[in-house]
Amino acid sequence: MSSIELTSQKEKHAAEIQRVAQESGVDVSKCYQCGKCSAGCPVAFAIDYPPRAIIRFLQLGLLDHALRSKTIWLCAGCYTCSVRCPKDVDIAAVMETLRIMAKKKGYIGDRNIDLFHNAFLKSVERNGRVYEAGLVLTRNLFGRQFFRDTAHGLPMVQKGKISMLPHSIKDNGEVKKIFENVRKRGGKV
Repeated sequence: MSSIELTSQKEKHAAEIQRVAQESGVDVSKCYQCGKCSAGCPVAFAIDYPPRAIIRFLQLGLLDHALRSKTIWLCAGCYTCSVRCPKDVDIAAVMETLRIMAKKKGYIGDRNIDLFHNAFLKSVERNGRVYEAGLVLTRNLFGRQFFRDTAHGLPMVQKGKISMLPHSIKDNGEVKKIFENVRKRGGKV
């Protein structure tokens, strides 16, 4: 590889990393790889790379590795990693940005996770909160797993843990404004 091609690749990687920083509002260069994020991650048992490895990929200009990882799709968005970070790197915001970027490039690691994510956001937009029964039904219907988790559903309805009818918050206008603002800024929800 010639030095011109190498320089061109480095510039491309730098631009992509800058885009992640701009879209997430996070400077990943602040991370010094202490591992507190990974140690506290509740889904660490299921992911292919711990949160700190995703950040390291970005630091090294390996955006494509981060975008193709299972980790960004399995991130629960619980913010444990962000809260534990001694350098205030908002890793959860980076994960969400990477999911959006991966989706735009067609790198959807798990169709069911993407389906659940979309159904969750639609439910929040419509009701101001999650309508659990509708979320499960939507996921099952579009995921073509019609009877998935049905054994758990009926007992939860009987115990009053899940309502069959949606409940909306009193003034959903503020939530709808958030979704409108995201769309105005070019985001997709």
